[in-house]
Parts: sequence; structure tokens; C-alpha cells
Amino acid sequence: MSSAAYTLRSPPVCTTSVVFSSPHSGRNYLKSFLNQTILDERGVRSSEDAFVDELIAAAPDLGAHSILATMPRAYLDLNRAEDELDSAVVRGAPRMGHNPRVASGLGVIPRVVSNGRAIYRGKLPYSEAQMRLHKYWRPYHSKLRDILNQTKAQFGHAVLVDCHSMPREAIATLRDGTGQRPDVVLGDRFGAAASGGVVEHIEAALASAGLITARNAPFAGAYITQAYGRPAQGVHVVQLEIDRGLYMDEYAIKPHEGFESFRKLFTGVMAEIADLGRPAVGLAAE
Repeated sequence: MSSAAYTLRSPPVCTTSVVFSSPHSGRNYLKSFLNQTILDERGVRSSEDAFVDELIAAAPDLGAHSILATMPRAYLDLNRAEDELDSAVVRGAPRMGHNPRVASGLGVIPRVVSNGRAIYRGKLPYSEAQMRLHKYWRPYHSKLRDILNQTKAQFGHAVLVDCHSMPREAIATLRDGTGQRPDVVLGDRFGAAASGGVVEHIEAALASAGLITARNAPFAGAYITQAYGRPAQGVHVVQLEIDRGLYMDEYAIKPHEGFESFRKLFTGVMAEIADLGRPAVGLAAE
């Protein structure tokens, strides 16, 4: 099922309460947007979670739903609240209290891509921002909310695994207790977005595949974990930030020679995570 805002991939029969999502892998670069930006193609794609949608393509085969963004992050950031408008890039946007994401140019209509490079020469009309929110942000989040509600109604709980990618430079100085750099950073907003048992299960699935993990540093989770994670109400959200160097050439923004082997490995991780939400297994047995 596809719309202008998202692609929903559903199994013939849903057999797990785990849902996978990728809100930053959209790559529908509209001609009108490319005419607005001052960046070249590689620059405007630098903040995209390229190919994460392909990494999680096996979700329906595992009995799980997946929802994937259509529009690129540089155009509209689905991992921000719709009121996180940046008056420095949207003309007439109401000024809000201090918000580190907006202040750094990473609001719902981003002002910059990676390394602080400006996307536009000037400001966008307020009407343009509202059009993007109406046409893309609200439909995506409406569908995501529906899927989580339906999943909770079917299984009594829901687990959203929100999948992202991180530049290798973002973790260049990050090391675990053994001095190793993490392959995946799990974000649960320091326990506010998911129960400890859910996070431990996901962490164990990653570790069993030989992947090194860290929690909440430098990525603890943004709007999606904050807005949907309600563990006391049976809705758990964990953000996964995957090192891009494991499967792609970051400079060329292309899969590298190890892409297929990593996708196979990650599909195995997804299968273990999906088991968490099967009846009489994992959460269902608690």
C-alpha cells in the first residue's frame, strides 16, 4: 500500500506485535524541491538514511508491518513534531521557546543538512511549510498511529523498531567499555520509550549477530520515540541507528560490496526481534 507520504508493506497475516519503520529513507526528490535547494545531488542526499528501507525489506516475510517514508528528510523531517518550525527558514513561522533541534537547523522543515550546509538561499513561505505538513507529515503519522493501535488491539501491546542510519564520523570517537566502536546505537530515551526487557531483547538479537551496541549516546531518540513510546500503556519504541559504513559507500551514496551480506545478517536480527512479539513468546508470555 502506497501513498504520496509513505509505503506500507504488510504481511498476508500479521503474526507479531513488532512493527518496523524507516522515516528518513525517502528519496522522492521533487523537481520543485531540487529547483529550490542550492545543494547538489550528493549534498542534498547527505542527511538521507539511504537504503535503510531496503535493509528492512524482509519485514512482511517475518509477519511484521513496515512503514517507509516517501519524501526525503531534507524536504521534511518526520522525526520532528509538526510545530518544530524554524523561523530562520520558514517565513512567518511563530517563534517557539528554545529547542536545540530547531536552533541547529534541524526542525520539521530542515534548514541544513549534515555538517551544517544550508539547503536554501533564503526563506520558504509559511504556506509551503503548511502544504508539506498537510500532504506528507500528517498522513505518515496518521498511518503509523493506526498501525500501532491495530497491533496493540490484536496482541495487547506493540513494539515499534524505528530504523535509522548514522554517519561513521558521528561515532568516530565513541567507544564502549572494551574500546570498540558501536555498530548500532539503541535509543529508548533512557527508559522512557520502552521497557528494559524489550530493549534487552533487541540488544541481544544484535549481539548474537556479532554487532556491537551502545545505548542512548549519542542518539537517545527524537520525536517518534517521544510521541509514541508509552511502555506503561503497552506501546514500546526503540530507535536503531546503524553505522552506514557497514553497508554503503557514504561518499558516493551507493551500496558497497558488503551490502547484501549485511542485509542478510540484519534480516536475521529482525527475525529474532519479531519473535519478541509472537503469541506465547517474549512479551506475550510476560
